[in-house]
Amino acid sequence: MSFFIESAAAEGAAPAGGDPSSLIIMMVVFAAVFYFMIWRPQAKRTKDHKNLMSALSKGDEVVTNGGIVGKIAKVSDDFIIVTVSEGVDMNFQKAAVASVLPKGTIKSI
Repeated sequence: MSFFIESAAAEGAAPAGGDPSSLIIMMVVFAAVFYFMIWRPQAKRTKDHKNLMSALSKGDEVVTNGGIVGKIAKVSDDFIIVTVSEGVDMNFQKAAVASVLPKGTIKSI
């Protein structure tokens, strides 16, 4: 029995590792896919949201992450006051604003 095992091991004695350049190429391809599919789009969304928060001003109609629609009554450094209806003002962090609506959207709802 040991004769068969030794002869099989001798015939299939190929090097255990592969070509090191193929490993490097695979790592570079993986890094490129990671960059273009995950990191770059997320960085773009973050930059767009920061620009949106810095451009908020009094009178803008906004939608929050919670789905609340209102008009900005006051803007400070980190917080905004949103008028939801007559006499109802709510405080929000600027980061809670999902998007700015076109003027007149609240009246059309």
